[in-house]
Amino acid sequence: MNGNIPVLFVEGACLAEAWENSLISLYKHGCDIKTEYDKPDDPPSKDCSMTIVVIDPLAEPMIHKDFPCGLDDLQEYVLEVTQGIKDHLVRDAADAQDTRWEYTYHQRLFKYLIPDSKQLFDQIELVAQKLAKTPHTRRAQAITWQVWEDNYCFDPPCLQSIWCRLLPGDDQNWSLNTNVRFRSNDAYKAAFMNMFALIQLQLQIAGRIEQLAGFKVKLGRYVHQADSYHLYGSYFKDFQARFLKALETRTFEQRCYNYADVKFMMDEAIPAILEKARTMGR
Repeated sequence: MNGNIPVLFVEGACLAEAWENSLISLYKHGCDIKTEYDKPDDPPSKDCSMTIVVIDPLAEPMIHKDFPCGLDDLQEYVLEVTQGIKDHLVRDAADAQDTRWEYTYHQRLFKYLIPDSKQLFDQIELVAQKLAKTPHTRRAQAITWQVWEDNYCFDPPCLQSIWCRLLPGDDQNWSLNTNVRFRSNDAYKAAFMNMFALIQLQLQIAGRIEQLAGFKVKLGRYVHQADSYHLYGSYFKDFQARFLKALETRTFEQRCYNYADVKFMMDEAIPAILEKARTMGR
């Protein structure tokens, strides 16, 4: 080992391909390193700094079958990130006895609160407003980190920032290019759901810009960057038995879903998801 964490780059025509390529690259080229969550017998994790480019975020097949949960869970996470269905679970930072969640991404992005201030900053709305006014601005970003809170709390956010910029396309439409940065990202058990939900947020931002500006906005490339993109050693047996075996025994198409084919099932699950979220924490 030379003391350097590997810096890896992958891309894919669609989300499923890009995520799959990132796991293959991490497993082959990542360094071995321990984590704060290891049990005594766990092997070290594979880790790297990773950049993942999804060339067309809405291209099919969009959903990889080896993401860790079911389609209902994926829909629930999308609603958590884009609609804030679990914002009521965030603890009151002024109450030391409150043991609820430290944050949700939606709460940090849409309702960012400065201490001793009553003002909430809807950063996603500000991003859309900036781009509607000045499509080429470099200042359209939203952050999650709260320096006064997250340097000391038990569970600080992994997602750090979302940066957006518009570029005119050949078809007279504008393309919304998006960069997302994570300080830490569980490559196998979390990254796919993170990327899928954040692409839905990218789509939401594009729609809001259209409303404000009156011009058409489609999705440009989505770039997912992680300072620590890791595969925990405790996952190795499952990863080898499921993910790596599937690479050898199934075609890429067999390893994926078309989102268009399963979207109706995910949509049908929404009422039950909303009711479940409503009763959580009670």
